Amino acid sequence: MTDFPEHVELLTDLYELTMAASYFENKMAESATFSLFIRKYPPNRAYFVAAGLEDVLNYAANFRFSETDLAYLDSTGTFSDDFLHYLKNMRFTGSVRALAEGEIFFKDEPILEVTAPIIEAQILETLVINTINLQSMIATKAARCVHGASGRRLIDFSLRRTHGVDAGLKVARNSYIAGFAATSNVLAGKLYGIPISGTMAHSYISAFGDEIAAFRAFARSFPEKTVLLIDTYDTLAGARKAAVIGQEMAKGGGKLLGVRLDSGDMTTLSQEVRNILDDAGLKETGIFASSNFDEYKIARLISEGARIDAFGVGTKMGVSADAPYFDIVYKLVQYGKRPIMKLSTGKVNLAGKKQVFRRPDSQGRFIEDVIGTHDETQEGTMPLLAPVLEKGKQIKAPPTLEEIRQHFAKRFQALDEAYKALDGPPSYPVKLSPRLSALQKTASS
Repeated sequence: MTDFPEHVELLTDLYELTMAASYFENKMAESATFSLFIRKYPPNRAYFVAAGLEDVLNYAANFRFSETDLAYLDSTGTFSDDFLHYLKNMRFTGSVRALAEGEIFFKDEPILEVTAPIIEAQILETLVINTINLQSMIATKAARCVHGASGRRLIDFSLRRTHGVDAGLKVARNSYIAGFAATSNVLAGKLYGIPISGTMAHSYISAFGDEIAAFRAFARSFPEKTVLLIDTYDTLAGARKAAVIGQEMAKGGGKLLGVRLDSGDMTTLSQEVRNILDDAGLKETGIFASSNFDEYKIARLISEGARIDAFGVGTKMGVSADAPYFDIVYKLVQYGKRPIMKLSTGKVNLAGKKQVFRRPDSQGRFIEDVIGTHDETQEGTMPLLAPVLEKGKQIKAPPTLEEIRQHFAKRFQALDEAYKALDGPPSYPVKLSPRLSALQKTASS
């Protein structure tokens, strides 16, 4: 499924098109390979989660400039008629090899490699970076939250503060890949089949004026999905009123699913609310918490003994607040038969088409990765980059969201706990094969 906007081919940096126009004028049409990778880890990161591939493949497979796109480009006075005619007929005819969505990967490892006539491969750059950066960034942040929650349910509450409508949808999708149980985003539920979840706002309570009257009204409206927000006035008084509602529902054969905390000392309040509910015979009523949660706050409350069963995680996950971008780049690594290496200070890339080989132990846990050339083999390893697009066409139907989610869960389980640490994790071992190392010595800038 793709939800790219109309005229997405123009969603690019101007220099992609000016470079393409110059390639065209100079009759440069040989096959080129570009590699997408992340140069370094943000603070407290030791792994990444690959996401966004499905959108990239849809974009490449359906690439074409419309008449109105070409008319706009013509109006800029920048491009020749011959080049605009070339763009009118241009389709992506190349290939893509990529990590599966949900795969764990590490810095310097190619997330995907695009091989196509140089104009086609060049023009993809901006949207490929934009798409993979956002979605992998969110999937990685969400994975950290899931790890910090130690098995407790997490719900995506980020929509109202994500950076735009499309970002809100992608946050819902990619947090679900990483193990979130549901989202508050109703459109994401419709588009992606993600479970949706929500309770009520303080305005609902305030509109009634009487807290217990609001609770009773909501329970009547949603007798099978009643979760009550109890901190509009006084949290413990709200918990006692919720307990009354829970007992009333139990008498009628129903059940109060939960109560929600949204402010205050969450550790102490959750413990006291748990006692109130238990004393009322509501031991199965859960405690849900929201309010500025991220992996650090979740893990801290759990370590303090908070009695919280599930968390609503919003802004800090939805914008990846502590790491709001990755140093992700799309670099030319081969043109024709010539391997290419950029030599700028601090920005050297690995030349040549590549493969990532993962070495597991006998239990399937990751030991190390080896970055090698695309045409070599490494005994006892799993190659991670797989062909996904050939001659501009997708090789097979993309995996379902549930399959991607399961793939991530399996891979994340195989990653040693040390690399999942929220603070100061060690670096996972990644090395170059002798063959790839030798290629670097022959590469030109």
